[in-house]
Amino acid sequence: TKRSPLKPPPTPLTPPPQPRNPNQTPQRHTMASAYDREDGLAPPQPHGGGPADAYDPNYVPDSVKTFVVHLYRHIRDKNVYEIHQMYEGGFQRLSDRLFRDTPWPSAEAVAPYCDGDHVFLLLYRELWYRHAYARLSPLTASHRSESWNNYCDLFSVVLHGVVNMQLPNQWLWDMVDEFVYQFQSFCQYRAKLKNKTEDELQQLKQFDKAWNVYGVLNYLQALVEKSMIAQILEREKEGLESFTATDGYDYQGGSNVLKVLGYYSMIGLLRIHCLLGDYHTGLKCLAPINLNQQGVYTIVIGSHISTIYHYGFANLMMRRYVDATKEFNKILLYIIKYKQYHQKSPQYDQILKKNEQMYALLAICLSLCPQNKLIDENVSTQLKEKYNDKMTKMQRFDDEAYAAYDELFSYACPKFITPSPPVLDQPLTNYNQDAYRLQLKLFLYEVKQQQLLSGIRSYLKLYSAITITKLAQYMEMDEATLRSV
Repeated sequence: TKRSPLKPPPTPLTPPPQPRNPNQTPQRHTMASAYDREDGLAPPQPHGGGPADAYDPNYVPDSVKTFVVHLYRHIRDKNVYEIHQMYEGGFQRLSDRLFRDTPWPSAEAVAPYCDGDHVFLLLYRELWYRHAYARLSPLTASHRSESWNNYCDLFSVVLHGVVNMQLPNQWLWDMVDEFVYQFQSFCQYRAKLKNKTEDELQQLKQFDKAWNVYGVLNYLQALVEKSMIAQILEREKEGLESFTATDGYDYQGGSNVLKVLGYYSMIGLLRIHCLLGDYHTGLKCLAPINLNQQGVYTIVIGSHISTIYHYGFANLMMRRYVDATKEFNKILLYIIKYKQYHQKSPQYDQILKKNEQMYALLAICLSLCPQNKLIDENVSTQLKEKYNDKMTKMQRFDDEAYAAYDELFSYACPKFITPSPPVLDQPLTNYNQDAYRLQLKLFLYEVKQQQLLSGIRSYLKLYSAITITKLAQYMEMDEATLRSV
């Protein structure tokens, strides 16, 4: 078996190359122009963009060969800037031009262009399956199981090997984010049993070990523990580490992969526990990250938004409305200021969707616990434009108010999951909405509990503003008698 160059040899003859500062503008490699030109890519071969049934997994267009060769070289050289350019730009453009509705070539087909490197092919497959999830549907249980196995292999290499590479934070965040998304997607897929064919049901039985909730949680927790990221962040407070100052990169010739994956896994665990309805555990997993200051989670906007969205939602469900309001206000103000710089990003649509959902959650928080002094004027203006009528209704706590709470919660909540596998021998029914209905029921119960507090709040507000003279008139007695009561 060929040793992976992405793992260091037992006795390296020369020091490993120093990673490039990701904030430094490097000299562009002339060879990169073949796939990374401003005007796009080489003309697409007839294979690209064709119907799915014409897909040949062994056919590798020249543009893909060039892409693989250069991406592999840049990963070996730890050239973070060029890796990021190819990952964010080149891969997306190739997908748009050549693989709009077909998969990329198989890992086996591109293996000759990366010396058959095991670690690189695991990374390539991760991109392959992510592209398939985004553009090809529906995916079978077999495809989902294969993607799970690839993540297991990739994370096992990171956990148990010595990975000698540096990858951009964006890619490492996307790995964790996609890992959680595919778990969530699989849980939703297997919960929709009613219209499944016999073949699909048979595949569910065959791949019943794939995307097991304990396996998913264990991998993320293992990344957190093996990376020792909680201890690193604690030492950083004492000035003994510079993890945040270097954006998680290692400038001493080492690797950032394990540490940054461990860091983002804390956010992934928060998200999964929110999907499961275990908000206390989710917040506990995120505790090592200080949200009151800039951190590695703020470098990638997808990570930043996901962190605050799930943190705010967990606090909302735990009745910590002030904490949720503060964080929603900060992230919404950030999006107002900086969303224009992300318009060309593949995540732009997701940014806008989460933005709208967080305004809905903020409207709920302020209706249940008015804290208008905590809201920035720009955020308040946007909020009134979107939800002023609904917030007025929600103050009344009648049937119309409950309907408004129901609507906003249903729109803004995560897609809750039932992690247990189905019993396929019983009559087949869809149960993909069960977890959502339970969380909605618990939320509306809490809203009804708040009704009494709303009445008390109104009386306190009245009594804190009314004059003694006015109050005496209402109670039909003179001021002296009122003061003596």
